[in-house]
Amino acid sequence: MGDHMQRCRRFLTLITFVLLSASLTAQPAPRPGLLLPHEPTPNLGQLKTRLIAYHDCQPAHGCYVSDLNRQSNLAIAYLQRRVAKAKQGEKLALVLDIDETSLSNWDEETQDDFGYIEKNWDDWVDKKQAPAIEGTLRLYNEALKHGVSVFFITGRPKSQEAATAGNLRAIGYHDWAGLALRGPHPPAEKTATYKSGERAKIVAAGYRIILNVGDQMSDLNGNPQAELSVKLPNPFYYLP
Repeated sequence: MGDHMQRCRRFLTLITFVLLSASLTAQPAPRPGLLLPHEPTPNLGQLKTRLIAYHDCQPAHGCYVSDLNRQSNLAIAYLQRRVAKAKQGEKLALVLDIDETSLSNWDEETQDDFGYIEKNWDDWVDKKQAPAIEGTLRLYNEALKHGVSVFFITGRPKSQEAATAGNLRAIGYHDWAGLALRGPHPPAEKTATYKSGERAKIVAAGYRIILNVGDQMSDLNGNPQAELSVKLPNPFYYLP
């Protein structure tokens, strides 16, 4: 999470509206004697209620965990096929985002009502209590089992490196090949520019990136690309 996150998580974004508006229950026809306004977007309170229902896998609202696991299982299946045909001496790499990809910040998100309060977020990171996204941890362990090097690329600032590494280790992520956090950069630099630049360093070190997994398209866009990029579901916030 970096300054893009800080700007974008102050409110639910237009992307959230687009993703969820189609699933909102149609409103009944106005009753006689009731004059309703034109409201071009879904009600924010209703959207938050639906986000919680989706996360908690309530009936008829979809299931966040099932959707995460579906994507993780597809990634694991690809990894297994790819390592089976790896060439001698080929250095294979898996790239992972952290927030809502490797770690879940749901407790912090709901504490701040899907908003962003900088002090609360910093306190949350310092506690090192974010649980693992279980499907990603399975993918991680499968990669290590087959000798695939794993690199984390996160928009979190360098000042949070120790807390981030401590949280990752505490919940079972060990022996990664690299952990990249965002240092000082031009204000206009996009997340995709930073993350693709970090992937370029991995490629320059002689690795072939077979998988790149993230919850935002900005985790996956830009060159160099992985052989397969996997987008995890995240209707809770948006990072351009």
